[in-house]
Amino acid sequence: MGTQVQSFFLSDAGDIPNNPDLPVIVYQGVFEDNLKMEDQFQQHNWTGTWSGDVYDYHHYHTNTHEVLGVKSGSATILLGGDAGERLDVKVGDVVVLPAGTGHKKIESSEDFEVVGAYPNGSKPDLKEKDPGDRAQAVSQIKNVPVPETDPVYGDSGPLLEKWVK
Repeated sequence: MGTQVQSFFLSDAGDIPNNPDLPVIVYQGVFEDNLKMEDQFQQHNWTGTWSGDVYDYHHYHTNTHEVLGVKSGSATILLGGDAGERLDVKVGDVVVLPAGTGHKKIESSEDFEVVGAYPNGSKPDLKEKDPGDRAQAVSQIKNVPVPETDPVYGDSGPLLEKWVK
């Protein structure tokens, strides 16, 4: 597989905490057959899968990590808040967002669709920019356990190397 993997940390944006301990991981072009994406996530215990779009406003989850696999089309997603990282994604790409990572779709092709999932089928909460929620959000994010498996590779893979608390 000619997969390029990149990872980066996002700093606290004030109204979006992001994750101080775990980097965002991007697997570029990891799936040639995007129909296998959902099966592979589930096989590696990233479940509660759904298909659809990415919200066009900043949001994050304090109680779980999230994987997003691009099933069709392409998009630009903003990670980490207004001053965060712009990420261009296309079919076959996978992005793993640690708990607390703000994400928002800026633009996309008409056929853009992602498959999302969560470690151990967690049910995500939905938080928007709100400095009032901050203290509670930060303490919840710190308590989210590191998953036992990489959503793409299972018992090995970049997530298990890069996500060490």
